[in-house]
Amino acid sequence: MSLVAGVDSSTQSCKIVIRDAATGRIIRSGRAPHPPGTEVDPGAWWEALLAAAADAGGLDDVDALAVGGQQHGMVVLDDAGRVIRPALLWNDTRSAAAAAALIEEFGAGPLAERTGSVPVASFTATKLRWLRDAEPESAAKVAAVALPHDWLTWRLRGFGPAGGSPLGPVLEELVTDRSDASGTSYWNPGTGEYDLEIIEASLGHAPVLPRVLGPLERAGVTADGLPGIPSGIVVGAGAGDNAGAALGLGAGIGDVIVSIGTSGTVFAVTDRPAQDTTGTVAGFADASGAYLPLVATLNAARVLDSMAQLLGVDHDELGRLALEAPAGSDGLMLHPYFEGERTPNLPDATATLSGMTLRSTTRRHVARAAIEGLLCGLADGLDALRRVGVEPRRTLLIGGAALNPAVQAIAAQVFDVPVSIPAPGEYVAAGAARQAAAALTGAWPEWSTSIDVELPADTRPIIRTQYAGV
Repeated sequence: MSLVAGVDSSTQSCKIVIRDAATGRIIRSGRAPHPPGTEVDPGAWWEALLAAAADAGGLDDVDALAVGGQQHGMVVLDDAGRVIRPALLWNDTRSAAAAAALIEEFGAGPLAERTGSVPVASFTATKLRWLRDAEPESAAKVAAVALPHDWLTWRLRGFGPAGGSPLGPVLEELVTDRSDASGTSYWNPGTGEYDLEIIEASLGHAPVLPRVLGPLERAGVTADGLPGIPSGIVVGAGAGDNAGAALGLGAGIGDVIVSIGTSGTVFAVTDRPAQDTTGTVAGFADASGAYLPLVATLNAARVLDSMAQLLGVDHDELGRLALEAPAGSDGLMLHPYFEGERTPNLPDATATLSGMTLRSTTRRHVARAAIEGLLCGLADGLDALRRVGVEPRRTLLIGGAALNPAVQAIAAQVFDVPVSIPAPGEYVAAGAARQAAAALTGAWPEWSTSIDVELPADTRPIIRTQYAGV
C-alpha cells in the first residue's frame, strides 16, 4: 500500500492528512497552530509543518506529498535565501491604495485581460507595490518572491537560507503551480506566462519568480538532513488552498463550491478562463489544468463567532435562535464588514446592523440576520460567477460553519440551486494528497466524496430582495 500526505498550510494552522494513494482512505492526521495576525514570519509555517508531521505519526512510510497553502501571501527573499520581512497575508488590507494605483496605471480592463483579475489588496502584486513605497530599503533587497506554498515546497526539497538548509539558497529552484501563480496578479492564466511589466511596476525591479509546474509534474523529492522529514519522498507541485479544495472534493463542471472559513469563497471549475473587468470575479486557474473563477470575502465564519459572543451563546444555540425567526428577520439586516471587505472592495468599511424595530430587535432576529447577511454576501458571489458564464447545477457547502443546521437550512433559502453538504473533512489537505498521488503515479486517482446532506432549493426571495435594496 502506497501512502501519500496532503498538507494544508492555512491562515490559522497546518494540517497534514495521510491517505492510501489508491483509495483515498484516511490513515492518520496531525495538525499544529499558526500564529495570529495578518503578517507572519514564514519560519512559523515551517515549524508548524514539522510539528504537524510529528503529530501525524511521522512521514517514514509516506511515498509522496504536496502542499496546499493560503493564497497571495508575499514571501520576499534576499540573494542568500533569507526572508527579508514577515510575510503579508491575503487578509492584510494595507495595500488597498497600492491596488488602486496599479489599476490607475494599467487600467482595470487590461489587467483583467493580462492576468485574469483586477487586483485588490489581497493580491501579491499589490503587496509588492506597498513594500516598494512603504519600505523601499526592504524592497531593494528582494531577489525572489514566493507564495506560502512555494516557500514550503522549496524548504521540503532542502533549499533555504545560506548555512541553514542542506542545499542552500538556490532561488532558481523555487516552483509553484498554476492555481497559486494565478493569484499573484502578475501571471496570465490564458498564456501561462508571467507579466514582467506588471511585476516590475509593482516591486520596482524584476526578481526571480517560481517556475510554474504542470498539474502532474513533480517538484522534486525531500532532501537529506531535514528535521523529522525522511529523504526521497516525492514532492508534488502543490496548489493554492481553494484549488486544493476543488481537487479534494472532486468538483466538476457545474459544481459551485461555497467555503465558509476564515474567509468566504465562492468558486467553480470551468473549461475556459474568466475575465471580469469589475474585479468582482478573480479569473484564477485550478490545479488540474482547468480554470477556477472565484469570488472571495474577508468576513465569513468569524461573523458568526462575533455575533455568538455578542449574544452570549455557542454556535449551536445561535443556530437554534436563528431558526425561530422568520425568513428576512422582519427587516433586520447585518452587513458583516467587520474587517473591511474584499468583495465588494471596501477595505475601510465597518459592519452595520440596520432595520431595527421593536419587533425585529430580539436575540433570535439578530442571530438570523447574522446568518442571512453572511450568506447573502456569498450569494452575490454566485450571481457574479453566473455573469462570467458559470451555470451552476448544485452548491457544495464546506467549512466549519457549514455543519450548523441553521446555516444549511438558510443556505437553501438564499441560494437558488440545490445545496449539498459533503462529509466534514480537510478538503484542502485532501486535494494536496490527491495531487501527491498523481505526482507519484502520473495519473489522477479516483477517490469518492461522501455527501452527508442534500437540500433542494427552498428559495425565500425576501432575504435577497431586502439586501439588494440597500
